[in-house]
Order: sequence, then structure tokens, then C-alpha cells
Amino acid sequence: MMAKIEIKHLYKQYENQSDYTLKDINLSIEDKQFVAVVGPSGCGKSTLLRCFAGLEEITKGQVMVDDQRFDTIDPRKRNVAMVFQDYALYPHMTVFKNMAYNLKIARQDKETIQEKVEQAADKLQLTDYLEQKPAQLSGGQRQRVALGRAMVRDPEIFLMDEPLSNLDAKLRVKTRQDIIDLHRQLGTVTLYVTHDQAEAMALADKIIVMRDGIIMQSGSPADLYDDPHHIFVARFIGSPSMNIFRGFLDPEAHFKVGETSYDLSALIAKELIPKETQEIFVGFVPEKTSPLTPAEEGQEQPHGKFTFKAQLHYAEYMGAYTLLYLEAHERSIVSQLERKIKGSPHDRQVTLQVAPEDLYFFDAETGQRMYANKDH
Repeated sequence: MMAKIEIKHLYKQYENQSDYTLKDINLSIEDKQFVAVVGPSGCGKSTLLRCFAGLEEITKGQVMVDDQRFDTIDPRKRNVAMVFQDYALYPHMTVFKNMAYNLKIARQDKETIQEKVEQAADKLQLTDYLEQKPAQLSGGQRQRVALGRAMVRDPEIFLMDEPLSNLDAKLRVKTRQDIIDLHRQLGTVTLYVTHDQAEAMALADKIIVMRDGIIMQSGSPADLYDDPHHIFVARFIGSPSMNIFRGFLDPEAHFKVGETSYDLSALIAKELIPKETQEIFVGFVPEKTSPLTPAEEGQEQPHGKFTFKAQLHYAEYMGAYTLLYLEAHERSIVSQLERKIKGSPHDRQVTLQVAPEDLYFFDAETGQRMYANKDH
């Protein structure tokens, strides 16, 4: 059972709306991939899922599965299973009957239903709860029942719409592992919608970042974190996300932030230096910042690094690493260290450095990443 998905120039416009909710969506998903769709509320991610399932009619475009038109198939005949945010369980039915419901509607024989439900219950650790009703279960157990009801259909494609959003933080982490284990056991395509980028980073082979009905960027979690093409992606992906300074870059490569000017001539590619002063964003991720120690503060520092002062407000010791929360140029900054800092971890000024290869430059007007290499 294979399922390679191609979405081509898909548009969705609701009645009485002047603009499209989805705009020219183009997407390729390989067989057995786990793909997460992320973005803020209202970006169109759930609409995309519903269009794929046939719960919403597409306005323009095509959905192909294994080179065959999929969007023209009756939604009831599409071999997909959808798991919703609210579980959508029947409260008066037992776990067994909830999981068996779609099989019964499809008029499968009792022996087949019994076998499929018991197999799914075993995989999801629900065997002891088959005769209980949803009200007797925890939130995590109810979510597993919803997964089981989808599993027994032997779908080619799993669609999941914010399935963990009603769970507490600890249970979300546990259920996340259940979902990825299930995906690996079944070997199907999973299309997973979430507003939580950390959830997407933990689960997915591929992430699609959406905003205002368009795909901003897609790629592996590492691709999006290491090589964001747009300032929106840089700010959205990663926890903590990228630190950003907004300022003006002049033809002499001086970057002015507020009243402070930084000489970037040794740090920025010549191709990125403008002929006229240009407003830009300069970004750097938390783990690539290096605070100077008190001893280093008094020494002359080598040129070739972006160096700035910040006010340290407090530190969080996380065990494997420490997070420093600082302020510089009226912006919050986070630095991640692979060590515990000594001395008073708050209310003092520190100097931070970032290597030139760890700086990101974005056009402030378009938000697009500024690359010296024109192939990007």
C-alpha cells in the first residue's frame, strides 16, 4: 500500500469572502512521510487538511495520490482516516463500539471487526478498557481511542488536526511518542496539523510553515531551523527562536541599531552591502551566542565577531544547558549555554559575541533572507 501525494496549485475560497483562504498551494509528500503543517491561527492549515479529506470543496487545483486524481473521488470512498482535536467519540458507546463503528457502517463481518479492534487496542494499550465508556477514560486514553478508530480502517493516509491540543503538557509528550510509534508501525503517510512548532519539530520528517494561506517554506526540521528563507520562518521555528535586531545597513557596512553603530565590514558578504542605506534584520540563534566571562571582559577581543552588550535579567538552569534571558537595544535576547554560569545570574551587563558564519540577514521590507549565493 503506497501513497505518494501531489497537491498542485490548490486554491480555496469560501462564499462571501473576497480573498482566498488557500493560495496556490503546491506540495509533494513521499510515501510513509510524516508531514507537519504549522502556522498561526487562521493561516489555513486546517482548511488544507479538510480539503484533502473532502470535507471542504477546493476552488481550483488538483490533489493527486499515486498519479491519480484524488479530489474528484467521493469523500466517503477516499482511503483516509482523520483524527480530530475533540476526539469525536460517541459518549454512549464503549471503547470497542467506538473503534468498531466505521467497520460496522462498512458492513464488515463480526469476526473481522473483532480481530481489527483487538489488534488496534493491543498496539495502543487499550485492551483493558474496551468495555469502558469515554467518560471513564483519561484525556490521553480518549485520544488513543480516536487513533484506534482511525487505525482499524487500514487507511493509506492519516490526517490529524491538532490531536494533542486538549492534553496537558506531560501527556502531550507521552502521546507524541505514541503517535510516532504508530506511524512507524503502520508505514502510512501522516499529515499532521498543529500550531505548536516544537511538536512539529519533534514528530515530523517534513514541516510545512504556512501564513495567510500560503506556504512560506517547507523542508526537514533541520532545514527550516538552519536555513530559514524568510524572517517569519526564522521567528516561528525553534524554541527559543532566533534573536533578531532591526536596524539600518549603510554602503560602508555600518549597521545602526538605535543609537549604536556596528561595523559589519568584516562580517558580511560584499554582495549584501547596499549601494544605499537599507533597513534590514540581523538574526542569530540562541546557541550560537557566546557571553564573555568576567575575565575575558577586561581583555582586548579579536576582530571578526559581532559583539554587543546586553543586560542579563535572569537565567534558567535546564540541566544539560542554561538559558540566559537578556535585553539589548530594547529587545529580548536569549542565549543558550552548554554550561552553568557562575556568580549572580541576574541584573548585570554581559558582552555577547556571534561568529560571522552564524549571522542571518533579512530584507526588512520583504522579509526575505539575503543570500550572497544567488542559487538560493
